[in-house]
Amino acid sequence: TIQKLKKEVTERKKAEDETRKALEKEREFNDLKTKFVSIASHEFRTPLSTILSSVSLVQQYKERGDFDKIDKHTSRVKSSVEHLTAILNDFLSLGKLEEGKVEVVKDTINLTVLFQDIIEEINASLKEGQSIKFINKSELESITSDARVLRNILFNLLSNASKYSEANKNIDLTVTSDRNILTMTVKDYGIGIPEEDQKHLFQRFFRAGNVSNIQGTGLGLNIVKRYVELLDGNIIFTSKCEKGSAFTVSIPL
Repeated sequence: TIQKLKKEVTERKKAEDETRKALEKEREFNDLKTKFVSIASHEFRTPLSTILSSVSLVQQYKERGDFDKIDKHTSRVKSSVEHLTAILNDFLSLGKLEEGKVEVVKDTINLTVLFQDIIEEINASLKEGQSIKFINKSELESITSDARVLRNILFNLLSNASKYSEANKNIDLTVTSDRNILTMTVKDYGIGIPEEDQKHLFQRFFRAGNVSNIQGTGLGLNIVKRYVELLDGNIIFTSKCEKGSAFTVSIPL
């Protein structure tokens, strides 16, 4: 019958759509793996070389009794290990987000404690002379949200602000609240983002054309956007080359 034929056609179309989607997902996954290998091999090579050379030099200085120079190279090793850890964290976060394994667990959060903890943690990795100016314009003492997700959002944005700014440049973290929305803005005075690159900024592995000499995977902002969406929030930004960037995250409470 005609009804039976229509049903068969509908089912066939559905099966074709599912097959096409599965193939697209597999293609996307293979592309992701290729980019991962390419970026990981490039990004891992520099810090690993630094660690190897620094450890070798530390051994030489130790044998000579030249202990003053050892501190410099142990600091380089520490910095390189932190960079490798950041890369691994990016890939692990992306993997969990892709697989839908990140669950939002909401609890009561003391805002002052949360921001102070994040700033204290990020201070250890800031460049020389950099500092975070915390401006709290919110009257809220606490909110109900996922502290881990909020931490990941802010830590990524503050890390980027430091990375793409020169030494001795301050970073502003401004917090406001209006009705049922918490707004957090991270503003830097760094290199900024070229206008032609701005539309691609939240794409996986994308890096702006003016960051060639700065280490990074191009995953940070993609991860931030995904975390913001997990909290049903929104992220926007403004940026100008050589003037800096400001990223604003709004989270419904």
